[in-house]
Amino acid sequence: MAASAASSSATAVRAQPLAIEKVHIDGLVVLKIIQHCEQEGGGAEAVQGNLLGLVDEGNKRVEITNCFPTPQRGDEEEEDSGQLQEYQIEMMRLMREVNIDYMLVGWYQSTFVRSSLNRTLVESQFTYQKAIEASIVLLYDPVRTSQGCLSLKAYRLSEAAIEMCKENWDYSVDLLNKLDVAHGEILQEVPIVIHNSHLINILSCQLGAQNPEPELVDFLSLGTSVELEKNVRLLMSAIDDVGGDASKFSNYQRLVAKHQQFVQQSIQKRQQENALRSARNEDPLPEEDFSKVKVPQCPTRLESLLLGKQIGEYCEDITHFAGQSMAKLFLARSLQDQ
Repeated sequence: MAASAASSSATAVRAQPLAIEKVHIDGLVVLKIIQHCEQEGGGAEAVQGNLLGLVDEGNKRVEITNCFPTPQRGDEEEEDSGQLQEYQIEMMRLMREVNIDYMLVGWYQSTFVRSSLNRTLVESQFTYQKAIEASIVLLYDPVRTSQGCLSLKAYRLSEAAIEMCKENWDYSVDLLNKLDVAHGEILQEVPIVIHNSHLINILSCQLGAQNPEPELVDFLSLGTSVELEKNVRLLMSAIDDVGGDASKFSNYQRLVAKHQQFVQQSIQKRQQENALRSARNEDPLPEEDFSKVKVPQCPTRLESLLLGKQIGEYCEDITHFAGQSMAKLFLARSLQDQ
């Protein structure tokens, strides 16, 4: 999703890059995002929206106080960035009229187990951060949330990733080596703090007092194997993708080696011919121009970096679920022994 309305709110260029260390989100915004993803996405289709709020540069944080969804487009409809920009500007104007924070501070998108960590996400976030330096992207996983654990993460592009995107979307090996970009340095996760107003806290206390008996929960349930198996399968799929990408890069290296060998052989052959012509007192032949020889194109390396990021996320999830399962197993064993 392009940041079509972000250009109208561009900030002045700073000598030092703006560092965002924390994201504060109102509980109502979280509920709006969940409702939007459940109603339009149904947990399967990706939906997107815009985030509104304030930027506290002194405390290095972004405060998200409101949001609104981006209209979904059908398969037969052509994407019109002009209409989308008009819709976003009109929504922010209406927010301003009713005295609600209307500053665009990023966007959100639903995802399935971090499947949105791809090139489209990186380029969209670059467009936002280029216009508004403090922009963030929220990734919400409705499937994992439905299992009782709110999955909401905030990301920003690192300075190295921004420099990489500025080079005409060139993700070659030479550029990555020049910028020294690793797979964990593309997207930087920003800690999230969800807070509510005092009135909402009072209402929550009243609702808790009206229902003093909580719902019975089986805390010793060992049913985390399904989620663990799912993450292992996704990890295996990501590793297969890394293997396929490595195979493509190996083929590229072989083609480059053949191209260099062909150039060297051609140069040596022309030098030998010129040496024979000089022995016969003949004019030497001109040097061959290899600029028109087709050079193998290097495959993009951004996908491999993002795959490394996904593998790291899957490993963290597996460690989390495995740790929970082991703790429950030891606890259940102790209770059984007693």
